[in-house]
Amino acid sequence: QVQLVESGGGLVQAGGSLRLSCAASGRTFSTYVMAWFRQAPGKEREFVAAIIWSGGTTYYADSVKARFTISRDNAKNTVYLQMNSLKPEDTAVYYCAARLVSAYEYANWGQGTQVTVSS
Repeated sequence: QVQLVESGGGLVQAGGSLRLSCAASGRTFSTYVMAWFRQAPGKEREFVAAIIWSGGTTYYADSVKARFTISRDNAKNTVYLQMNSLKPEDTAVYYCAARLVSAYEYANWGQGTQVTVSS
């Protein structure tokens, strides 16, 4: 079964950077889409970024374009989210998720990692 383990969250000042990691196991992920979502207190979970494992096509929410970069390391089965120019409104629990390219919903989720951006 698919397991996703996030790491790299923490406290950072506005304008700073963090890199989140998502270690994936249990499958060959060449047929998967990997994504990052986030959920701030009192708000619904929202899409942040996604990458199609095979080929590397990426997608971003408008709110993070030009600041965040999603990537993957095939050898390590790990997906990264490089977050630059962080803003207080980026504060949230960030979740890694996975779905088959052919699927509509994300079936696999990590436990989440907290990102806090102070002003």
